Amino acid sequence: MTDDILTPADVEAIRTRVRALLPTLRNDLEDLSRIPSVSLETLEGYDQAHVDASAERVAALLRAEGLDVEIIREGGQPAVIGHIDGPPGAPTVTLYAHHDVQPAGDPALWDSDPWTPTEVDGRLYGRGVADDKAGVTAHLAALRAHAGNLPVGVTVFVEGEEEVGSDSLPAILARHGHRLAADAIILADSGNWDVGLPALTTTLRGMLRAIVTVQTLDHGVHSGMFGGACPDALTALIRLLATLHDDDGNVAVAGLRSGQAAALDYDEARLRRESGLLDGVELIGSGPILDRLWTKPSMTTIGINAPTVENASNTLVPSASAKVSMRIAPDEDPKTAYAALKAHLEAHVPWGAKLTVTLADDGPGFSATTDGPVYDQARAALADAFGVESVEMGVGGSIPFVAAFAERFPEAAILVTGVEDPDTRAHGANESLHLGDWEKACLAEAIFLARLGALPR
Repeated sequence: MTDDILTPADVEAIRTRVRALLPTLRNDLEDLSRIPSVSLETLEGYDQAHVDASAERVAALLRAEGLDVEIIREGGQPAVIGHIDGPPGAPTVTLYAHHDVQPAGDPALWDSDPWTPTEVDGRLYGRGVADDKAGVTAHLAALRAHAGNLPVGVTVFVEGEEEVGSDSLPAILARHGHRLAADAIILADSGNWDVGLPALTTTLRGMLRAIVTVQTLDHGVHSGMFGGACPDALTALIRLLATLHDDDGNVAVAGLRSGQAAALDYDEARLRRESGLLDGVELIGSGPILDRLWTKPSMTTIGINAPTVENASNTLVPSASAKVSMRIAPDEDPKTAYAALKAHLEAHVPWGAKLTVTLADDGPGFSATTDGPVYDQARAALADAFGVESVEMGVGGSIPFVAAFAERFPEAAILVTGVEDPDTRAHGANESLHLGDWEKACLAEAIFLARLGALPR
């Protein structure tokens, strides 16, 4: 890495500019977060006009910074693309975020109104303040810090349906991908290792979800008359699902890949604190905790179709279904993993029950190549902004759009960043943003653009 590519005075000048911009950026973040841009279309009737309003607001903010902006749709929710040229011959950077959000859920679980950003003890609470409207404003901060003198060309892409699976992203990349091509792509939708300790997310697990249906009878029958000789489907399903783990809680499906996570300090006490694991409940699996969270497969039953306790009768249930969510190693092919899961279920279905397994959806993982000058300058920018060296971490969850970008732009350096921390509670009640870390993230991105622009051509 070229240590003197920016002088301390250069860095301090950017810091001063970003600090002066913070009040306006904070207002923009709060205005965006007041828009309930829930992209999920369900019977609950989330008003999709709010997603349109959110896209329009993002577009207006980008136009105000001199970008050529277009709102696009490829069969789904509105996305925003904006571009502004840099100096001749300068590198180009694409900045990604998303403006849609998760539903707020039960308002009673929130300590404040989820659609009214509220500051408490240095954290801003509200749906979307961290995931991912803080990412949008971090991009705005970088643009404003260099207003009139951008060191690189910049394209901003703000998606409108990340929270519902980015279904139209493949069509967007196919039709508009040439507009998003860049030397570096910052995907601002992840987090940091801890408050005050920045990170680059370099691995993500892949995922798949499957529907498992077991049938034992062609209709329900009296459990007193036929129980003891005829198996019910719900018990058969439970026995089948139990075979997906061994006695230690490791995934028992044969042939799946496992990897080794970064050697970061993460003990059981921190896991219990961050997850809310109840006292006395044991951890499952074996090996280092971060391997279990980031690079080994996991299996979760996330739903069952069967009679409820309140509506149960003395009947042998003829058919029962479950949805299982499977996380896979970053380098595992989801189709291969699904084939292994299906083969396991077929081999272990009890009592000759009829089995149907259906793939609901899947997405590949991601493993970054972290050498080269772009990553060097990203690490340096984070150190400049946070005052400490960054770490490289994995995430056990899956962000399929990251793999989509990596596949579409194989020559680009893919940088997965974010503003979340272990207390953010994205998707849950009391989602919040640490305002100090948000300021540092804004500063880091502004410094990164300067560092990238200063690289030898």
